[in-house]
Amino acid sequence: MRIDVLSLFPDFIAQCAGVGVVGRAAERGLISVQGWNPRDYATDNYRRVDERPFGGGPGMVMLMEPLGACLDAALAADPAPARVIYTSPQGVPLTQAKARELAALPRLVVVCGRYEGVDERVRDFVDEELSIGDYVLSGGELPALVVLDAVVRLLPGVLGNEASPIDDSFATGLLEGPQYTRPAAFRDARVPDVLLSGDHGAIARWRREQALRTTLARRPDLLDRAPLDGADVRFLRTLGWTGRGNG
Repeated sequence: MRIDVLSLFPDFIAQCAGVGVVGRAAERGLISVQGWNPRDYATDNYRRVDERPFGGGPGMVMLMEPLGACLDAALAADPAPARVIYTSPQGVPLTQAKARELAALPRLVVVCGRYEGVDERVRDFVDEELSIGDYVLSGGELPALVVLDAVVRLLPGVLGNEASPIDDSFATGLLEGPQYTRPAAFRDARVPDVLLSGDHGAIARWRREQALRTTLARRPDLLDRAPLDGADVRFLRTLGWTGRGNG
């Protein structure tokens, strides 16, 4: 997969994309990440990329001319069809399902805003807007990196254990349950006996029940749309869950 990021701070994107899972994926040739700076496409002597908004108001707004020229150059750099994303607090929430959808594409182009925002006409040139939460950041770089990480880890061959993304929180519609490793006892805290039993069926059921317990306690709203079987519902009933009617 090729990912192009339009940002006034492409070095920041490159540094962050060079570490961890994303960095290893790039080293193995599974992805390529290219930064593009709209300032390189400004035509005035000051390489201006922002201006005061029409009608007055605080702050500065990113200019469409250098941003549009930068986007044109990024799209022309590769013939593969690209999904153009603008990171914005007004966008639809980034979810695990959305990350899986994006991971199936050959190419992404992510546009990062700055200052008070981008000229409204940017929306004429993007395919969708994504938000990583109901808050405002100084720019779109951090959301772009969140999108990048969420997508790249789902690509085939990126993670050492192909089952890892399947067990993640949200992958099954539930939060992930607790995980343990050595030692079996740490001070007064012990690993649950079932995990040491060798009974893989019992372990699988325990993990499922812990995921249900954690989701009910922390994100009960997820249970309204999570795929639940009869055993799941019966277990949740023992915890006091009253969702999905009386079934």
